[in-house]
Amino acid sequence: MSKRAVGDAAERRALAALRDAGYEIVERNVRFRIGELDIVAWDRGVFVFIEVRSRASARYGGGADAVTVAKQRQVVRVAQAYLASRRIEPAPRGLRFDVVAITGEDVVILRDAFRAG
Repeated sequence: MSKRAVGDAAERRALAALRDAGYEIVERNVRFRIGELDIVAWDRGVFVFIEVRSRASARYGGGADAVTVAKQRQVVRVAQAYLASRRIEPAPRGLRFDVVAITGEDVVILRDAFRAG
């Protein structure tokens, strides 16, 4: 299976888990020149930017371990570009960065996984 196919399968699993958890998906695979946002969603009045990371096993660390500080900074920069380019209605009660970590068959939603500052 190609890397792209593996990523698409992981994202489908993440979307199912997010919907089951009550998230309302706004957009997927939002691309800007500086990077991409995997998923943008609402969660109980909070606007959420979601990074999806998948690993086949925990042998070299799980999906959550793949979200490095550098990756966090990039997601924050892309989220800022997103917010500058769109009007968010209704006004959110807050903003949050979540991670959907997939390791093998396990899918875990890490709410408020990192902060912008």
